[in-house]
Amino acid sequence: MSDRLTIALDAMGGDDAPGIVIDGANLALTRFPQVDFLLFGPEPALQALLERTPKLKARCRIFHTDVAIAADAKPSLAMRNGRQSSMRLAINAVQEGHAAGVVSAGNTGALMAMAKLVLRTLPGIDRPAICSFFPTLRGESVMLDLGANIDCDADNLFQFAVMGEVFARTVLGLARPTVGLLNVGAEDQKGHESLRIVSQRLRDATLPIAFHGFIEGNDIATGTVDVIVTDGFTGNVALKTAEGTVKLFSQSLRSAFKSSPLASIGYLLARPAMQKLRRRLDPRRYNGAVFLGLNGIAVKSHGGADALGFANAIGVAVDMALHGFLDTVREEFQHLYPDLGLLPPTAAVAP
Repeated sequence: MSDRLTIALDAMGGDDAPGIVIDGANLALTRFPQVDFLLFGPEPALQALLERTPKLKARCRIFHTDVAIAADAKPSLAMRNGRQSSMRLAINAVQEGHAAGVVSAGNTGALMAMAKLVLRTLPGIDRPAICSFFPTLRGESVMLDLGANIDCDADNLFQFAVMGEVFARTVLGLARPTVGLLNVGAEDQKGHESLRIVSQRLRDATLPIAFHGFIEGNDIATGTVDVIVTDGFTGNVALKTAEGTVKLFSQSLRSAFKSSPLASIGYLLARPAMQKLRRRLDPRRYNGAVFLGLNGIAVKSHGGADALGFANAIGVAVDMALHGFLDTVREEFQHLYPDLGLLPPTAAVAP
């Protein structure tokens, strides 16, 4: 793909910024040589870091600011005092059409609040949802909402299902991803009323959605469906539970192999398989949560991500832009609600 594309980066967001941002962008450039970057942060520090990577330096433009959003800042305070922050200026670049998407490892609440204020939501969508990847026995799945909306009604869940299906098609490359509603049972009569309502709406929808029906918690890891839809409360609990389970498994396995000399020998024999398992469950591979439903692409990297993790977050933004995620969502909702009217697509202007 030779089309030039521009991504805005919050160079002051994250535990190890700005170094990790520059290193991540340099890795991402290897995979996406057609991408240019707009860097928002302290110009002297960014210039010094770019001197080490001449190829990346030629593809970057720096916009100076010394204002950063603290990791523990309340979203309301960040909104009032952060208009000249690196995060806000990077989001503004998307709204103004100078970048196809923004990537930040900064404060999640502040990023969501600012992005929603500046980019607004797409026609037909009431609330944005946080969407990310899950490793499964069949490969990868996507899940939303992961914490943006604690209480959701049937309309919200229906919109999440449509957006999640489009995301799986454009980013995972699935021709016909299956969609499931997370519930306390697979039977039609299980769950609260909103779930039963949205289930029927998805079955009756004129969109070509491959709706599987209800799924349970154990279906997440088995990969029963490609898109898992739930409210933000349940989704966040599921996400944190999965993260804790992986950590428990890893530490228990490490302790077991150190428990005796014979166990250590067993580790040496199993080392190639263990390395393969480590790569499979490496959280850096799945870094990059997306705020779906906004009239622009906004990707949140984990604050503690390293260069590889941040590069993968950039890759999510690039894939969404290259495969026309926003335009596809607009078309789907225009088909559902013809009276909405289509917003013009966002432009991506190379610097």
